[in-house]
Amino acid sequence: MDYKNYFKHYPDSKGEFAGYGGAYLPPPLEPVFAEIIAAYNKISNDAKFIEELRSIRKHYQGRPTPVYHAKRLSDDNGGAQIYLKREDLNHTGAHKLNHCMGEGLLAKYMGKKKLIAETGAGQHGVALATAAAYFGLECEIHMGEVDIAKEAPNVSRMKLLGAKVVPVTHGLKTLKEAVDSAFGAYMEDIDNAIYCIGSVVGPHPFPMLVRDFQRVVGIEAREQIQEMTGALPDAVCACVGGGSNAMGIFSAFLDDPVELYGVEPLGKGTKLGEHAATMLYGKPGIIHAFRCYLLQDENGDPAPVHSIASGLDYPGVGPEHCMLKDTERVTYGGCSDDDCMVAFFKLCRLEGLIPAIESSHAVHYALELAKKMKQGTVLVNLSGRGDKDLDFVIENYGFGE
Repeated sequence: MDYKNYFKHYPDSKGEFAGYGGAYLPPPLEPVFAEIIAAYNKISNDAKFIEELRSIRKHYQGRPTPVYHAKRLSDDNGGAQIYLKREDLNHTGAHKLNHCMGEGLLAKYMGKKKLIAETGAGQHGVALATAAAYFGLECEIHMGEVDIAKEAPNVSRMKLLGAKVVPVTHGLKTLKEAVDSAFGAYMEDIDNAIYCIGSVVGPHPFPMLVRDFQRVVGIEAREQIQEMTGALPDAVCACVGGGSNAMGIFSAFLDDPVELYGVEPLGKGTKLGEHAATMLYGKPGIIHAFRCYLLQDENGDPAPVHSIASGLDYPGVGPEHCMLKDTERVTYGGCSDDDCMVAFFKLCRLEGLIPAIESSHAVHYALELAKKMKQGTVLVNLSGRGDKDLDFVIENYGFGE
């Protein structure tokens, strides 16, 4: 595969990544999405739009976020040195604002008045509510009742920012059902609203659009770690649910001699409903109007999933990740709930950083990888901070003592 001209070729004109992705839409939505594609293609080459987005990133979001050498964690672990891309320092506490501000700016350009989205862990919901407040738009966030109870601080933040939070009460009441609900609400208000998908999933152009807005993470990190160490990292790790933070950081290293590792949630077992490891246990299927690897039940429907991390419990995955798996450019592995929490507490104790549970999956995988490597460097995308998870962690795991 030609990675030098990668972004010119993927996705293709049909919005596909080697057969994954696309847009399996009902006929009434086809012209709506065609309008979004046309608008995005125009503004992505518009100097005024790009200038405004860069200004927002610098003066509002606080970008660039730093790369940090986790020396005490590295020394305690042994092996390769661990570096962290500090997306937890991005405004709102995670990488999600990178694409939400872009989506908000796109909505403003298109003359839309309302942003609609789903959220799992609440980070996308908070980020979109922030973007809506910044641009003066209405905001409606759909969130499963299970996640509302689990991520109460983020629910409060969304409401403080002026968003309407819609509880989703059907099915497993988590992320997949929240997407269903949000998409239904969008179909009822397509003239006034835009659906701002929270990851590199969904029908074209959203996997491309979200990836493009997240590329800033990888562009910054590649330059920063070379400045710090004089070389590229030997490996890059990121957690993968839908996969936006991973595509953001991987995108900058695709044409480099760097090993890339996507880390999925192994949950608490190997049976359906005990994990959300789509790449490891799924097979191609269609969910939410796009084709990807998918965890499926005996009828071929999306299977129930589980992860301790609300932002990772999705039965599908971004179509670009599926292509990168098939071409073997990215290696996809996993981390269990229990191992994730070991990494969570290590980072707290050794570095004074409280990571998001989602990010802790990547940290644990990186620590194990560093031991095997014995030397060199591993760069981890610390995609978010763990403020949102504190009540859940303390109630279920105490203080890690």
